[in-house]
Amino acid sequence: MNDPASAPRVSGNPVRDLPLPDLAGFTHRWVDAGGVRVHVVQGGQPDGPAVVLLAGFPQTWWAWRKVMPNLADRFHVIAIDLPGQGHSERPDISYDTHTVAAHVHAAVKALGVPAYWLVAHDIGAWVAFSLALTYQDQLRGLALLDAGIPGITLPDAIPTDPERAWKTWHFAFHLVPDLPETLLAGREREYVGWFLKVKTLAPDTFDDADIEQYAASVAADGGLRASLAYYRDAPESARKNHEALAQQRLSVPVLGISSSHGSIPDMAASIRPWADHATGIVVPDAGHFIPDEQPDAVAAALTGFLTEDD
Repeated sequence: MNDPASAPRVSGNPVRDLPLPDLAGFTHRWVDAGGVRVHVVQGGQPDGPAVVLLAGFPQTWWAWRKVMPNLADRFHVIAIDLPGQGHSERPDISYDTHTVAAHVHAAVKALGVPAYWLVAHDIGAWVAFSLALTYQDQLRGLALLDAGIPGITLPDAIPTDPERAWKTWHFAFHLVPDLPETLLAGREREYVGWFLKVKTLAPDTFDDADIEQYAASVAADGGLRASLAYYRDAPESARKNHEALAQQRLSVPVLGISSSHGSIPDMAASIRPWADHATGIVVPDAGHFIPDEQPDAVAAALTGFLTEDD
């Protein structure tokens, strides 16, 4: 694995000043995804079942680096940076999850993948849920990890109890016009580091290099603006989710992955009112960042879910 700080610039990369980390056995690619240049990292078995991975705030595709090698023996593994995230373009668009989902699906289609499993964490799960509502005929299944999805598993009110408020206070903060940009510009490392340290069960899960990398992504080329836009457009995401659910339910298999010390105690129970087939597991000894904290358990749960019909 290369040192991200020494990684070379790559042709086609729209965020060229951001160091580009490599993962052994995987390659980088950029595709035109409905007018947005999207960064894709893929490897594993080209002819195997396709598994698409989406990460959330404040991370990038790198959040899956410990899980991807464990899936590569059996699957075509595709990790995607969402628009505004990592090495994907940071366009001035709506970041409601249905708009973003269309770009993600277009990226998968650009790779020539006809059908795929979708696995997503945090804001990535917001996008994945909306994508499934629109494109479920081309999905084989959906796995969602510890995410308060707008209009679905996200509470209508932010708790004020100090024992719980620290997990969700930022939802309201990110909605305030201009102030977050004023306070966070130039302090992205401190802000990102707080999330990565406090929301894990083991504070040493992320080292300084991880924090620097994720902070650099948020700081680069409109990354902070795009990160906040996902939250600011959450009401529109919720509205579109409800509109779609008035017409249909999720018919694809859904796996909800929670953790012992995460944000959503039972993802499957939260999704079940809108899904025909939802099962769930709870990963022990983990906080919010489950793929980083317990990658073997996540890979095992996903492998079981992806192959249960074999």
